[in-house]
Amino acid sequence: MTRSVYVTGIDRGDGRQVVELGVMELLTRQVDRVGVFRPLVHDGPDRLFDLLRTRYRLSQDASTVYGMDYHEASALQAERGTDELVSRLVDRFHAVARDYEVVLVLGTDFAATQLPDELALNARLANEFGASVIPVVGGKGQPAESVRAEARNAFRAYEGLGCDVLAMIVNRVAGEDREVISERLAARVPVPCYVLPDEPALAAPTVAQIRHALGASVVLGDEAGLARDALDFVFGGAMLPNFLNALTPGCLVVTPGDRADLVVGALAAHSAGTPPIAGVLLTLNERPSDEILTLAARLAPGTPVISVPGNSFPTATELFALEGKLNAATPRKAETALGLFERHVDTADLLKRISVARSGRVTPMMFEHELIEQARADRRRVVLPEGTEERVLRAADVLLRRDVCDLTLLGDVETIRKKAADLGITLAGTQLIDPQTSELRDSFAEKYAALRAHKGVTVELAYDVVSDVNYFGTLMVQEGLADGMVSGSVHSTAATIRPAFEIIKTKPDASIVSSVFFMCLADKVLVYGDCAVNPDPNAEQLADIAVQSAATAARFGVEPRIAMLSYSTGTSGSGADVDKVREATKLVREAHPELRIEGPIQYDAAVEPSVAATKLPGSEVAGQATVLIFPDLNTGNNTYKAVQRSAGAVAVGPVLQGLRKPVNDLSRGALVSDIVNTVAITAIQSQVPAQGQEFPA
Repeated sequence: MTRSVYVTGIDRGDGRQVVELGVMELLTRQVDRVGVFRPLVHDGPDRLFDLLRTRYRLSQDASTVYGMDYHEASALQAERGTDELVSRLVDRFHAVARDYEVVLVLGTDFAATQLPDELALNARLANEFGASVIPVVGGKGQPAESVRAEARNAFRAYEGLGCDVLAMIVNRVAGEDREVISERLAARVPVPCYVLPDEPALAAPTVAQIRHALGASVVLGDEAGLARDALDFVFGGAMLPNFLNALTPGCLVVTPGDRADLVVGALAAHSAGTPPIAGVLLTLNERPSDEILTLAARLAPGTPVISVPGNSFPTATELFALEGKLNAATPRKAETALGLFERHVDTADLLKRISVARSGRVTPMMFEHELIEQARADRRRVVLPEGTEERVLRAADVLLRRDVCDLTLLGDVETIRKKAADLGITLAGTQLIDPQTSELRDSFAEKYAALRAHKGVTVELAYDVVSDVNYFGTLMVQEGLADGMVSGSVHSTAATIRPAFEIIKTKPDASIVSSVFFMCLADKVLVYGDCAVNPDPNAEQLADIAVQSAATAARFGVEPRIAMLSYSTGTSGSGADVDKVREATKLVREAHPELRIEGPIQYDAAVEPSVAATKLPGSEVAGQATVLIFPDLNTGNNTYKAVQRSAGAVAVGPVLQGLRKPVNDLSRGALVSDIVNTVAITAIQSQVPAQGQEFPA
């Protein structure tokens, strides 16, 4: 029977979308095919389903997601009774459930639904669906004792109606009340009770949402600027000095359009980062002159300036009634929501209670989820030398919102702050260091000079070398000030990894540094090595690459079955290239008899069982290889790119291996998601004990 989880509530305003998104994240970590069902829906777009479909690449037809709309349900219940309503909804639910391994059910929203006893209806639907229930209780603006009582009553209500209650979640409570509510509920409710504090950034509307709600026109700004959260509203009327003192981080400045001094002053403050603002809203249908707008665009490029025809008072009334919503157009809010959920919910325990068996397939999304979870489990610090690069800043934003690791960004500090402000990114808690002016520069110069004295490097020369962001970041890792480093989005591979060769050096049991790509195919993850570092390894080096790659695969949950690739399989071919692979295979078997390895073997025989049955019958690797070792860089690099493009695989890497401490290189075409994944991998690598190779028992 399909497993189903029913997320419901007791009233509106509980911020339940955070929980629904968090539960969806958990389910997609475990299984490939997750369905969504919303029994009752309002007219208009379903923002949450649009977000789930976009974020989790759902292929489910939107027409199958919904049971019926509230008007139809209300009329049906009035005319033919609740039993008929429930019967029809159950039929529509099962039409979805038969096509999916698990279904997330989104309960009714208690918002002007005209349905009597909505809580009882949700409970009955959950029982009829065979779904376990996660009730959500909102606590915004309520005292701790009131929230505790309401949560306890909600549990009793759903349990009393026969529901299998998995856990209770209390959302949007005052931060200072979270601990006491959690403690009191733990003593009085027999299921886990997770308490989430109110997060202002989730309730804050974006500038784009404000623009839409007010029918405003865009005077200046770009899409990234419009995506900023308006955390506060500051109304301009005072003289400029007093006005500037009133600005708060992330505020939207609301001012009559003829106050050019306040517009320029606010954007100048934003440019200086004191403080960064969300944007400017002009009222009275007035706009500054073209000269002022040109100056404004230069002061804070991308920062939105929008205009409405009304005056400030009615505009303020509308603004204060707005509340931010999670939807497909607010991906940063989704990251914030997931970070909040994962910080305050014991996700491992909740997943265990849901009891969803892990799918035998490993999809790219499941692999990426697992990276984030592993990195978060043992928090580390990763240094990013390219701190002024936009993609790096956007990746840092995701990593911080998801609470994945601690970050250090290198570069001119004022430039980093200004670029972050222009992108609407808050770097709170992030360490910013300028190697040119850092107090660490002198000691790093001495350490580097000592390491390279045999090459004639003096302290004076080293002082210049360590000001380079990649050398500085590598020295931070070497000295234990960071656990790993990721660079390469704007630097060459050589510029990224040369400092690591000189400073960190290889592990005692590794003869060379090599690399792997995690190739995330539709239903599995393969490990390719070496596709980025060594042009033409000899037999001993190839054996080392195989052993390193097997250890990396095991560390990231891929059971290593090694295929040593060649243009022939078994004993069918001969020649120097085949002999190299055959010798490397022999060396691995002698050094690590616990590893399953086959070679030489052709790619098709390595991964396709039907071919393996013909070419190497009885092999425990052929047809099911997970670690594929290429004989040279030319073959490996071209193969990974061919598979990436032709099979639509997600290629995560290159991941360097063999260094004493982790340093990883990015492609200069790396996407933000690539950077996020690589940082997570680097954090996980730094969690591994330095000694020895690790393989499954």
